[in-house]
Amino acid sequence: MTSAVFTPWWRHRRPAPTGPVDRTGSVSDTPILDWRHERVQHLLAAARAAASEPGELALLRAAHRLISEQVRPVYALNDTQSVSRTLARGVGSCSQRLAVLEAVARAAGTPTRVRGLLVDGSFWYPRFPRLRPLVPDAVVLAWPEFRIKGTWLNVSELYAPLDALSEANPSGFTNTGSQTLFEALSSTAVDWDGSTCGADSCSSLDLSAQVREDLGRFSSRDDLFATYGQTLCPPARIIGGAVLGRRAAA
Repeated sequence: MTSAVFTPWWRHRRPAPTGPVDRTGSVSDTPILDWRHERVQHLLAAARAAASEPGELALLRAAHRLISEQVRPVYALNDTQSVSRTLARGVGSCSQRLAVLEAVARAAGTPTRVRGLLVDGSFWYPRFPRLRPLVPDAVVLAWPEFRIKGTWLNVSELYAPLDALSEANPSGFTNTGSQTLFEALSSTAVDWDGSTCGADSCSSLDLSAQVREDLGRFSSRDDLFATYGQTLCPPARIIGGAVLGRRAAA
């Protein structure tokens, strides 16, 4: 059982966008991806110094590792928080830390965009076993993509193709234990499309059953959340953030 109480009332009525949606990606500075801020610039410089080799992909992997080390995972609820604010706090949700990675990419000149996924709230049950009735019925997830050498790279394949990740870690991401969705990217196949399924059956890596709706691709996470809103209504974000923001995502 999930809760519709904390879901914005307008989401149930809001129609899908009828006009053209910009899916081209961008390197623009946005209110969320404020990459011109000195904190983002410092992180970019550190990622460049830590990269194992030249190139955009090595830079993004180095940035991902640095974010994992420097921004402690917590259950934060404000998906539109600026990246500079997340870096200043030194804590953030998986969504907020993914935004930091996008900001570093844009600061380095790599275009980014996001795919909007409406994920069933039950996906987060293992994290909140005693609070299931308060888990939102669905969560809007901004899943980044990076344009590298003319091709869009899904963040799920930042370190390796899904097939290679699935062979290295066949148990997949279960949303339990100490590993968060953000950290899982380096070693685990996060498969929202069922692309790791075989001809006869789907593997434990397949998360496609958790996706209620594919909302499409947007030039920025700002555009996604402006169109579909955040997961929780403002009062719930304030109250829930005050409580969960003190709790480590483990």
